[in-house]
Amino acid sequence: MDLESIECVSSSDGLDEDEIHQHLHNPQHPSHQHHHDFSSSKPRNNVTNTAGIPGPTAIAPATSVHELLECPVCTNSMYPPIHQCHNGHTLCSTCKTRVHNRCPTCRQELGDIRCLALEKVAESLELPCKYYSLGCPEIFPYYSKLKHESVCNFRPYNCPYAGSECSVVGDIPFLVAHLRDDHKVDMHTGCTFNHRYVKSNPREVENATWMLTVFHCFGQYFCLHFEAFQLGMAPVYMAFLRFMGDENEARNYSYSLEVGANGRKLIWEGTPRSVRDSHRKVRDSHDGLIIQRNMALFFSGGDRKELKLRVTGRIWKEQQNPDAGVCIPNLCS
Repeated sequence: MDLESIECVSSSDGLDEDEIHQHLHNPQHPSHQHHHDFSSSKPRNNVTNTAGIPGPTAIAPATSVHELLECPVCTNSMYPPIHQCHNGHTLCSTCKTRVHNRCPTCRQELGDIRCLALEKVAESLELPCKYYSLGCPEIFPYYSKLKHESVCNFRPYNCPYAGSECSVVGDIPFLVAHLRDDHKVDMHTGCTFNHRYVKSNPREVENATWMLTVFHCFGQYFCLHFEAFQLGMAPVYMAFLRFMGDENEARNYSYSLEVGANGRKLIWEGTPRSVRDSHRKVRDSHDGLIIQRNMALFFSGGDRKELKLRVTGRIWKEQQNPDAGVCIPNLCS
């Protein structure tokens, strides 16, 4: 597939005809091959009890007890069953199979000895969330900590850029800067948009991703995706919006997408998905505006040999009406 033959032309706010040229993503972009440190805009909290001093069982991650519960092979925290060799060296159950039943410390055969004493010690511990430095103030029993961390609201976000396996993680301000500076995505301010997606020979496109567009409105950031893929045996185009934040915040917003020509129109309305849900998960759930290729070429006009698909849309915030108890849209100016 000739990647350079795919182009996206866009404009935002006012639905004017000024066009901003975009290029299809380049999987070899240098930014896709680096992992960056990130900062958090949320306050950093120290975990203390009401007296202002560390509690007796609230153990900071760097303590010797915590190190005892760290697997020497994968360096992750160990959970039952915790295995040990005849000399007392411990490791987690996952790594036991990886080292072929040999102790990585003394090379003795491991056997099936469990370190029950260390498992009991772990039961008595309460530890801060691993994201405490990013603002999470919670303290959990050792065996509950892992479950919380998998859904902690302070955990970093994955880069939402589609079309490459970018491994960068961070908070939202960091990722916005990363998308702008490293992925060179198109950034817009405003809650309405008017995009024209162009492809010279759409029948050659079976799987393609156009450049991501990021919108800033209501003090939040939204990612607009557009791509072509096979839905069963049928080639389709799909557009959808993701919210750069958690799912509970995403529910405060709605969006619409519209495409049409020649007296025909398709309209989609929905709630943006959080970037906690991967791009692939949203696409595979078909949660967005889906356009069959023949319909897309019909909307393009002409001899149907070139894709010229204009997608317009808007984003609004749902406001709770205290009198009626229902949500009413708040459109940005």
